Amino acid sequence: QVQLVEFGGGLVQTGGSLRLSCAASGRDFSTLGMGWFRQAPEKEREFVAAINKIGLNTYNTDSVKGRFTISRDNAKNTVYLQMNSLKPDDTGVYYCAATRSVVTPITPNRYAYWGQGTQVTVSS
Repeated sequence: QVQLVEFGGGLVQTGGSLRLSCAASGRDFSTLGMGWFRQAPEKEREFVAAINKIGLNTYNTDSVKGRFTISRDNAKNTVYLQMNSLKPDDTGVYYCAATRSVVTPITPNRYAYWGQGTQVTVSS
């Protein structure tokens, strides 16, 4: 079983930055692909970014390319999401997720483990 806890959400003005962290329990973090998803009010959960188990391959949705960076530190069992140049459309609850899939997926149903989420609000 994998437990995930997110940190770092908050309120920020347009153009500002936030860094989200997700700490994972267990000894097999380096075998897990990790992803970040977000959900705005009355919208479906959407893919934001993902990183494979050793951190060599990353994937971002088009709307965050050039602004968000996903990274991981396997020694600390932690994955990060650095968010720069934030926009009001980035507002939502951000979730960290883990998968044992060999190929790092971008769809929520391929992730077996989820954190509780952290709120990110970008004011205009």
